[in-house]
This record gives sequence, structure tokens and C-alpha cells, in this order.
Amino acid sequence: MKSFFVCAMLAVALLLAAAPDVVAQQYPSKPIRLVVGFAAGGPSDVSARTIAQKLTEKWGQQVIVDIRPGAGGNIATEIVAKAPADGYTLLEPAFAHAVNPSLYSKLPFDAVKDFAPILLFASIANLLVVHPSIPAHSVKELIAFAKTRPNQLIYGSAGNGTASHFAGELLTLMGGIKITHVPYKGLAPAHTELMGGQLSMMFDGIVTGLPAVKAGRLRALGVTTLKRWQGAPDIPTMSESGLAGFEVNSWYGLLAPAGTPREIILRLNSEVARSLREPDARERLYSIGAEPMDNTPEEFAAYIAAEMAKWAKVVKTAGIRAD
Repeated sequence: MKSFFVCAMLAVALLLAAAPDVVAQQYPSKPIRLVVGFAAGGPSDVSARTIAQKLTEKWGQQVIVDIRPGAGGNIATEIVAKAPADGYTLLEPAFAHAVNPSLYSKLPFDAVKDFAPILLFASIANLLVVHPSIPAHSVKELIAFAKTRPNQLIYGSAGNGTASHFAGELLTLMGGIKITHVPYKGLAPAHTELMGGQLSMMFDGIVTGLPAVKAGRLRALGVTTLKRWQGAPDIPTMSESGLAGFEVNSWYGLLAPAGTPREIILRLNSEVARSLREPDARERLYSIGAEPMDNTPEEFAAYIAAEMAKWAKVVKTAGIRAD
């Protein structure tokens, strides 16, 4: 009897030890929901659909992109924060995820504790563009022009707390100017308004803005990365245009609700990274100005922490509030 009991306990222990591997092997057994917090048609949408398509092809389970724009990405973030921690509801966080804890006095979630980082998969340069009616052909000329018209120049963004918003805030701080911010639910609608002349300027997606620049409908003044973008090497960086150290990158990653099994996190990390090394996926990300990234969940967590610290200082200095 004693030997039977010992054998039974050993069998249970072996089953429990194997359980994590079983979970990872069986995942996914149903469709996955990937929630995106910004408007359809923009870089966040394209990048999410690139991943969704690849995972759907590999796993035979549909990955559904759920667009939930508004509140600087907070609507989408809250949905995922309150979702079951089973790997079937994921968030595509963007730049705003690291800014919103400083920008909003109260959030219905904890941007760190309520999430499990999976992967930082893309980094995107932004392009400072102005409407042709603005008589500035360089960053220095734009700053000089803005100083003669405090708060008269209007810039659009993809929403409060987005990279396009904070690039404008950094420009006001480093350039010593005053310009008016108008947030939209994504880059696409802001881009349309700028081309229509309702806005003076914006930090656009580099690939979204370039066709309009080439068509003469917008004028490009600078890119927000520290190095010139390979797709438009003739456009100077903001840093070399008189604002030394100016750097604002849009970025996209994947988060799961806190408590999601580690084995699922690692499988998602591995599969997404592997998918984005494939030529067609890399080309699609490049089409929106994105550079594919490959890193561990821990490295992504450290990146988010660094971004939070960096932009909290800007929020405090500029006195920015979203509510």
C-alpha cells in the first residue's frame, strides 16, 4: 500500500512538472485577440496585422486585430489589463504606454504591474513635416517663424501621449517656442487634416509623410532619430538641425495580462521574432518606416522602464496633463 502511494505521488509530481510544457504545446487552441489602441490605417494597425497574419499562418488559429482607439491608447490597454491571463488577449503597446502613467492623474490599470512584457518588435522614425503655406525650409527657420507667432502654429498628433505628441512637446522645450497641440485618434486623420491645411505641422509617420512630401503637398524638415533614415538620406535629423540630442522613436511591442504563463510568453516571443525575420514581414514593416527588433521579455521590460523615466521628466518640465 505504501509503495502504491509513493508511486501515485511521484506520478502526480511528474504530471505537474510537465504541465507548463503541455500548456505551451497546446497553445493556441482557439483564436487570439490582439487589441490595438489607435486608428485603423496607421503604423500601429499595419504592424499588428503583419504579426497577426504571420501567426495565423503558422498556428492555424486566427489572430484577430481589434482596433479600439481613444484616450491615448488607454481604452485598449484597460481591455487587456482586465482580460484573462491565458494568452488569448494581447495588447500592442506603443510609445503612449510609457508616457500615460505620467500624463494622466489616474488610470484604471497599472502600466507595469498589470502586464507581462513579451517583445519589443518595431521602432519607427518620425518625420517633421509642415504645410507648404508655412514659410520654413529647415528646423531653424521653423523655430524662428514660430517665435514671431506664439501659439498660432497648430500641430496634430496621433493622440495625447503618443510619440507624435511628445515630439512636438520636445520641440517646444528645446526650441523655446509655443505651438498649439491638437490630438487625433491616430496618425492617419491628423495627416489628412495637415494636407488639407487645417494644421500647420506634425511629426508624421516617415513613410506616411514621404509620398506627400514628394508630391509637393507637404515639406519635410527633419527626422526624429539620431541617424538619418536610410529610405530618405537627404532629410537631416532634428539633432543635426540645431537641436542636439533630439530623439523620439515610435515603437510597438506585445504585452499580455500579468500572470500569463511564462511558457506562453516565451513561445509568443520566439514565434513573433522568428516571423519578423522573414523577408515579406520585414518588407511590410519597412513599408511603414519600421525597423524590426528582436529581444527578450526582460529587455523589453527594461526598455519600458527607461522610456517611462525619460518622458516623466518631459511631462513634469512642460506641465503637461491629459485630464
